[in-house]
Amino acid sequence: MDIMDNSGAFNRGSKYLMNTYSRLPVVFNKASMQYLWDIEGKKYIDYIAGYGCLNVGHSNKYIVKALQKQVSQMIQPSNVYYNLPQIELARRLCELTGFGQKVFFSNSGTESIEAAIKLARKYSADKYGQQRFEVITFKRSFHGRTMGALSATAQPKKQNMFEPLLEGFLYGEFNNIDSIKDLISEKTCAVMLEPVQGEGGVYSASKEFINYLKDICSKKDILLIFDEVQTGFGRTGKMFAYENYDISPDILVLAKSLGGGMPIGAIVATDSISASFAPGMHGSTFGGNAASCAAGNAVIDYLVDNNIPARANELGEYLIKKLQKLSDKYTVIKEIRGMGLMIAIEFTEPIAAKLVGDALKDGLIINRVSDHILRLLPPLIIKRLDIDRLLKWLGACLKTGT
Repeated sequence: MDIMDNSGAFNRGSKYLMNTYSRLPVVFNKASMQYLWDIEGKKYIDYIAGYGCLNVGHSNKYIVKALQKQVSQMIQPSNVYYNLPQIELARRLCELTGFGQKVFFSNSGTESIEAAIKLARKYSADKYGQQRFEVITFKRSFHGRTMGALSATAQPKKQNMFEPLLEGFLYGEFNNIDSIKDLISEKTCAVMLEPVQGEGGVYSASKEFINYLKDICSKKDILLIFDEVQTGFGRTGKMFAYENYDISPDILVLAKSLGGGMPIGAIVATDSISASFAPGMHGSTFGGNAASCAAGNAVIDYLVDNNIPARANELGEYLIKKLQKLSDKYTVIKEIRGMGLMIAIEFTEPIAAKLVGDALKDGLIINRVSDHILRLLPPLIIKRLDIDRLLKWLGACLKTGT
């Protein structure tokens, strides 16, 4: 491929790729930990980590080494056979979660959500009949873009153009116990939520809300599904966000940072729930491939050996404290919220898009989830110096009235 500048590569990409993303006008071709370089050689600090896919950083040398070793041996056998990295990763996920006894591997978060929905419905059908199929999710949630996951995603702006959606999904108000009491019925098979709604604006579930859901689900034998595609693997200051609530779900949905940049997803459940899946009921051609699982094992090694969740907690507290000081100084900041290194800055004015564009020009990669909200999901290995750089930049922007 001939060497181009950002503009030339962007134009060529626009010519040949479907217009499914609001792409920004840079093209990257090199990365290391919290840094990226575009094809013109400009260096950037990444504060979004591939939408939370790179908790251990870009092209982490430990992950790359494990991946290279595995790729040189075998990339993908058929799932008619086990492979050793797959077996080891499943074992480690069961041990890490504490409650897990069986794992299913897919390629992505949205595929894992599909698997969780199918497993929950099959489990309930086995015990109570096929009339028990409804899944309760919550407004502002985001569970993926395939039809099942989209039907679970309670955001009309994302759903409306693809109707009719799949039946059997009801939507409650996040953190509002009263809003779901009337939704639970003899038809309910599962309640599914993100413990921290990421794409919805970084809203954390209250302990009271989680405890109620756990209690009512346990009493009625309704499966509690936690979508931790974005919150897993240290992001919230714990290995998994549910640990912040001192409970465990019935089914845990994982993806993103599990692969350290490689495509992988997983669901984790108990033996009794997993028994509802028999051969031929679900599958994935590339799910659990040896290469992605080798990367997953290396990711867990790195997270545990370097105590990355605790680092995320410490740096998150530091960043939130500093952002709160900016909020006290500039009234355009409406609210700072978050958990660990999963943080939102909400503004009283629609300035988020301009800030994203200005940041890119200045070598900083940030993300907006709406006109009023910035979301920060930096690699968990980011340095305090890099956080200070962002704070200084944001303070200067707000001072000049961006």
